[in-house]
Amino acid sequence: MDFFQNHAVLFALVAAAAGVSYGVALIVWLLKQPSGSERMREISHAVQEGARAYLRKQYTTIAVVSVIPFLLIGFYNKLGWGTAVGFLVGATLSAAAGFIGMNVSVRSNVRTAEAAKGGLKPAFKIAFRAGSVTGLLVVGLGLLGVAGYYWILTAGFDVSRAKTVDDLVGLAFGGSLISVFARLGGGIFTKAADVGADLVGKIEAGIPEDDPRNPAVIADNVGDNVGDCAGMAADLFETYAVTAVAVMLLATHFKVQGLILLPLAIGGVSIFASIIGTFFARIGRSGSIMNALYKSVIVATVLSAVGFIPIMMAYDGGQFSFRQLYLPALIGLAITFLLVAITEYYTGTRWHAVKSIASASQTGHATNIISGLAWGMQATVAPVIVIATGILSAYYLAGGDGDAKKGLYGIGVAVMAQLSMTGLIVALDAYGPVTDNAGGIAEMADMDEKVRGVTDPLDAVGNTTKAVTKGYAIGSAGLAALVLFSEYSTKLGAEGVHTNFQLNSPWVIAGLFIGGLMPFLFASLAMQAVGVVGGQVVEEVRRQFREMPGIMKGEQKPDYTRAVSIVTGSAIKKMLLPALIPIAIPITAGIISADMLGGLLIGTIVTGIFLAIQMTSGGGAWDNAKKLIEDGLYGGKGSPAHAAGVTGDTVGDPYKDTAGPAINPMIKIANIVAILMIPLIASIHG
Repeated sequence: MDFFQNHAVLFALVAAAAGVSYGVALIVWLLKQPSGSERMREISHAVQEGARAYLRKQYTTIAVVSVIPFLLIGFYNKLGWGTAVGFLVGATLSAAAGFIGMNVSVRSNVRTAEAAKGGLKPAFKIAFRAGSVTGLLVVGLGLLGVAGYYWILTAGFDVSRAKTVDDLVGLAFGGSLISVFARLGGGIFTKAADVGADLVGKIEAGIPEDDPRNPAVIADNVGDNVGDCAGMAADLFETYAVTAVAVMLLATHFKVQGLILLPLAIGGVSIFASIIGTFFARIGRSGSIMNALYKSVIVATVLSAVGFIPIMMAYDGGQFSFRQLYLPALIGLAITFLLVAITEYYTGTRWHAVKSIASASQTGHATNIISGLAWGMQATVAPVIVIATGILSAYYLAGGDGDAKKGLYGIGVAVMAQLSMTGLIVALDAYGPVTDNAGGIAEMADMDEKVRGVTDPLDAVGNTTKAVTKGYAIGSAGLAALVLFSEYSTKLGAEGVHTNFQLNSPWVIAGLFIGGLMPFLFASLAMQAVGVVGGQVVEEVRRQFREMPGIMKGEQKPDYTRAVSIVTGSAIKKMLLPALIPIAIPITAGIISADMLGGLLIGTIVTGIFLAIQMTSGGGAWDNAKKLIEDGLYGGKGSPAHAAGVTGDTVGDPYKDTAGPAINPMIKIANIVAILMIPLIASIHG
């Protein structure tokens, strides 16, 4: 049992290597699968080129922007180059997880379309394995970064454990900065292209989705990958790494130094469990795609619960008993399952919410919007109750009634256990853009109608799994941000800064209001960016239809690259301003008052969770309501209900794929910036 205390770093590194190696093995297998006809490969290649061009430009821009915080951190002697190098490590690994996952996704779409000729099972197998690559890379690289940098500093440079964990905050900041840019830039790209393609193609020209005559169709398919794959991978990498570092920070307040490494051991166990879980993702006799995905999650969850037993036993008898650590970990696993189930209820085509929106579409566009907004708001209730219950349960089960620090560490163990399942949850999400692109390739390559009969239901489930992942990430953000806030207040006291985080403080109240407005301002700027860039796509598509009349007759080929180029350039520019909000506002508040910054952090967490869940669940429900109508229910394609469904889907797109999911890294960046600012705050207010 002592192995997990004495060799937790080694165990974590082995598990991380196993996750990355299994991902590489899946890549080799995927690339050996048939890639279809020449026309299919041509379309897939166009998507690949567009996605690579966008990510190259995005990462170049981010690299230039990142030079400033890297140098500021390095030259500020209270932080130093250990923290600055950590920032570089986190940023690099976060970008790598997104870039590699996206490259696998854009090569698997055509193979999924080809496999769909053989039916649902072979197509599902390729799509899920492609998603698993991204999922395992996220957790593998995340654990490799945190455990590896910890090992290098402590073993290679003989840095103390406490100072090493402080330097790991830099790694968390690097991952967070990349993720907010990736989520924003990718989200603006994917939804601007989608909205532009739909408004002119579906509504004005009356042509089907993914019709090759639409000049924005390649940009739309590129967007699925840079937003839902690369952006999502960077986001979940950041969530995973930040949580591990946050729990390690909490552990520095205990005498048992081995507690610092407990999050690494938890992550290692779940990587092995997730690898095994992928083998259980098989469609059974019922033909249910969602059941096949859930089987893998359930198996991995049970195996993780069993695997946590020897880990927690290793720490029994110190400052914690086995029960005080193991039960909060089970709470974290339970929260994962509940958040997935709740999100599926509000976004799945077989449940009442989506059916209600589809039914409302029969009476017009306005009723579709009203119904979607209402269900999105209602979708916040159950997840927030689950999160609140989880916080209280983990706190008291860990002994928080006798020692507040133990209770907070129990919350940290719960959220780390929850996020230890990130590998499989990301696999469910990354599977989505693969099936979406596969349907687009089938349409553009004029494949047999039965292929769309396979890819469409896969895509509909993908819409739900993408919403599930966002709900999961947002829920964990609330828990992780609470842990980070507690560390902010504790470190301020250690630096000699007197604080009064009470509701009778006008500074705290002012901070609550300012923090509460941040997610709304952030989301507003993100959605406005989609509207502006989407308008540019609309004008370009209209121009091509107007100046190239042969397009609609099939006599001329649209200029796909022009639309991709427009969205690439504009999305990069538009992502910069909103990304400054979680950096600039907390820095300003901290300079003015430490109490104001504390209130700001709590205000951002509270409003951010509600707004993000409302946007992601409501947007996912709108999307699937449209698909339900297209399946022939409530009017079918071409009906007034379908037109209303397209409108709802268009409104919901920037909700669920741009603004909503980007709030998750925004919340954590604000908290990490606050922790990094503590030496500066102490010099001003100490």
